Amino acid sequence: MRHYTADLWSPSGARGSVAVYGHYGRPVLVFPTEGGYPGEFADQGMVAAVADLIEAGQVKLYCADSFDAGTWSAADLPLEERALRHGAYESWILDAVVPHVREDSGGTAEIATAGCSMGAFHALNFAFKRADIFPLALCFSGNYDPTTWRGWGEQGNNLYFNNPMAYVGNLHGDHLDWLRSRLSLLLVCGQGQWEDTTGSLASTRRMADLLAAKDIRHELDLWGHDVPHDWPSWQAQFAHHLPRFC
Repeated sequence: MRHYTADLWSPSGARGSVAVYGHYGRPVLVFPTEGGYPGEFADQGMVAAVADLIEAGQVKLYCADSFDAGTWSAADLPLEERALRHGAYESWILDAVVPHVREDSGGTAEIATAGCSMGAFHALNFAFKRADIFPLALCFSGNYDPTTWRGWGEQGNNLYFNNPMAYVGNLHGDHLDWLRSRLSLLLVCGQGQWEDTTGSLASTRRMADLLAAKDIRHELDLWGHDVPHDWPSWQAQFAHHLPRFC
């Protein structure tokens, strides 16, 4: 399997790495779990779970760094400041990672996103904010409301525009019509251990309800009560769903 790691800088000076798996196929930008790293998807068996698709040239995985330690996971900062600092990550993804993916994938304009746990939040949030680049998001066991993440402080525009639970309900007009024509979302969650305590199950159900109310194309797939918030679950779910989108 073709594999390499690239160190990338955005014009604003933000730096991170991307681990790449595959030689051809649909590009999928993978966001790690909270505080994760580019090699996490491989180390946790997710790359192996879809190795047949990668080897067959159906998909390429671009596994990104996280900036969570200085943004969403910085519990000493108010949520508004965490959301503001997330802007550096957004800039790095859009101004450094996306151009690299396009160049490495023959100039393709469309990139899917994917992620587990906090990675699912990033996958969905980036798809909503930049559906022109990311028309498909594959989201596994996500909690899509940052205000539930040990948050505090007054909430302003930076947080609002990075909180899908807040902004999706207010989508309207031409932009909503465009999203309806452009965006597809897959929401997957187990109903076993830790899916409740992380808030993932309730958040996934609520997000599906919001999407249905706005008539935005989506699929909700809830797995059984024996399926926990953990890597073996995500391996099975990723391997089950990804072939449909390659």
